[in-house]
Amino acid sequence: MPLRFSHIPRSFPPSNYLNQCFPQRYSENSQCGYGSIHLKLKPKRNLCTKAVVSEFPNQKQYPKVGAQSTGPIPTSQLIQVVETAAKTGAEVVMDAVNKPRNISYKGLTDLVTETDKMSEAAILEVVRKNFGDHLILGEEGGVVGDTLSDYLWCIDPLDGTTNFAHGYPSFAVSVGVLYRGHPTAAAVVEFVGGHMAWNTRLFSATAGGGAFCNGQKIYVSQTDKVERSLLVTGFGYDHDDAWATNIELFKEYTDISRGVRRLGAAAVDMCHVALGIVEAYWEYRLKPWDMAAGVLMVEEAGGTVTRMDGEKFCLFDRSVLVSNGVLHAKLLEKIGPATEKLKSKGIDFSLWYKPENYRTDF
Repeated sequence: MPLRFSHIPRSFPPSNYLNQCFPQRYSENSQCGYGSIHLKLKPKRNLCTKAVVSEFPNQKQYPKVGAQSTGPIPTSQLIQVVETAAKTGAEVVMDAVNKPRNISYKGLTDLVTETDKMSEAAILEVVRKNFGDHLILGEEGGVVGDTLSDYLWCIDPLDGTTNFAHGYPSFAVSVGVLYRGHPTAAAVVEFVGGHMAWNTRLFSATAGGGAFCNGQKIYVSQTDKVERSLLVTGFGYDHDDAWATNIELFKEYTDISRGVRRLGAAAVDMCHVALGIVEAYWEYRLKPWDMAAGVLMVEEAGGTVTRMDGEKFCLFDRSVLVSNGVLHAKLLEKIGPATEKLKSKGIDFSLWYKPENYRTDF
């Protein structure tokens, strides 16, 4: 008899999850791997509402991007809703992952599927049910909610749509929430495996509370040499000067490192830096929903986040470099001047669109 596989991601808790004590932990045959995942209740982790100094001292201290506080909402409550929202969107994606795609185009090669829209709708329902007065910025639906809110949810319902459309890993559902402009809680559900064998793993982080993969705390690598590093980058859909500059950076670092990968899903790339399986990731022209969850994941795993010119990063910036921290200054030796050259040509790297009246601390 042919085997039948459930479309429900095996890394998700059972349907009565919300009625059980939060948070919960998962155990696998190997850390964050592809083995069977079994639900295991453990004592609740202590989550702080104040960000703390990283336990990973870097050679040079760069400004933190994470929020100093989660505001009036307790950290445990906020991360519970963030994780639930990401998992809910991922259930929609998992249900569609082995089915034919209904694809349309936002640009010549920029795809959108019905799954993107359905996933975002499911995520919005979770957020509105719990925080009806919060502001939301979704990739597909734009800005909705109260612009006077201190909280901004940045939602990418299907990061890596082109990969999803082709059944090619990697892609993910990414949900991050900002408090007064700074990331404070994040969750990314990454799809791993391949056609007819998809599985998931859950990354989560809170400002000052650390980063986790399937409930186990994760850390960036401590590799201190570029020649021993595996790096990741990405390329946007506009083949302009920034795109050409990054092609040159791709060539340079391919020549001097163990290799440069281009996977096509920014949230996944940054989670891989946080997990310690690659040393750094950079890209021009990303949007807040691409970065909100990933940058917090890297920082809470002990890494460093800046713009590609080395200056202080915010979620509305148009370039990002994340690394294990140890290599950050070395990477900026090439990436920084290349970015400054683009700026000298008049390439616009001013802040991307920030919702009107949304209050920030910067």
